Amino acid sequence: MLLSKGFEVEMYTGRTDGEIVGLADKITKSVSGFVREPDSRNVEYTTPPLQQYEQLLCELVAPRRRLRHFLHSLDSRYTLIPGSTLSTGNSKVFYRSDPKNPYHAYIENTYGTDVVTASIHINLGISDPEVLMRACRLVRAEAPLILALSASSPFLDSCTTGYHSTRWHIFPQTPKQVPLFESHDHFIKWTEAQLQLGTMQNVRHLWISVRPNGDCRPYNLNRIEIRISDLVTDPIHLLAITALLESRILQLQQDPSLDPLLSSQLPSSSRQDDLLALITDNEKHVAKASLNAQLRHWYDGRSIKASDWITQIYNEVLPIAKAEGIACFLTPIKQILREGNQSQNWLKQIDAGMDVSDVIAQTTTVMERQEQALQSDLCLPA
Repeated sequence: MLLSKGFEVEMYTGRTDGEIVGLADKITKSVSGFVREPDSRNVEYTTPPLQQYEQLLCELVAPRRRLRHFLHSLDSRYTLIPGSTLSTGNSKVFYRSDPKNPYHAYIENTYGTDVVTASIHINLGISDPEVLMRACRLVRAEAPLILALSASSPFLDSCTTGYHSTRWHIFPQTPKQVPLFESHDHFIKWTEAQLQLGTMQNVRHLWISVRPNGDCRPYNLNRIEIRISDLVTDPIHLLAITALLESRILQLQQDPSLDPLLSSQLPSSSRQDDLLALITDNEKHVAKASLNAQLRHWYDGRSIKASDWITQIYNEVLPIAKAEGIACFLTPIKQILREGNQSQNWLKQIDAGMDVSDVIAQTTTVMERQEQALQSDLCLPA
């Protein structure tokens, strides 16, 4: 049975020439469904939890069309900006969206603009807390592959950075040491301890690649939240990444031995620490080289290229996707592997002689046209 799925989508606003401009105050006052982030240059919208991918596609596109209509009413040059970092600047200044918010003040003073990024958080519903913890362990071990598929931040302040995901390279993962939770009780006790120590300011202040989520964390949980993904502006590609995740979790439900804490061939006496070190290294390598990164597999530590590992999982879960009727949504993974992710394609344009602002400006146009086509073909009018 398909899981419920929903997205938290963070996006920058700006002008058609690629310049990023803070408009959060105007947007959140006038456009329903959008909330502010600590910096005014990006806003967030959330899709409702749904099982069917066709409905998810409309829920991804329709809010953007509403937002674009509002932005155009302010200035015909205002638009949505692709990418997960301040590609065209300015990362030296924090533009507070809510100067009176003490949590925003803490974020600015502690992290600066390293947190002024845009991403996609993918949520999948799992009601049993122990099944949820098992899914968190597997998905966290394989989360670097999600970053490899989604990488879209090779620029910062109008320069290339040498990273395919500058966002994940600079983003402050907090707290610094987060275990693979062995049970729901382990997660509860660990969270309570972090709040007591002050390493977490609140229950939301757990900034890692994957975390358990729910309406009353850490006690009442109902979903896994994948936070590592860069901003995927192509809704078809985002649904493909989600279908890969969902199919992998469904495979885990059928075969609990996929749990890394149970089946990894790494030494049992140090397995928790070894897995965490492996995951951390893999995330660093993928932030640098995405699909081309050379990683270590959580099962036995062997070296494997990110794109080859994704292909292996794709082939494993394809029968499950077919059985659930979602194989068609999974197949664009092949296109990403064949043609490259957003960062790789942008860097090809840079190598061909374009500058960063031109690359971003061109993609803003492509993104808007794609949304218009999807709205026209599949969804109700905005």
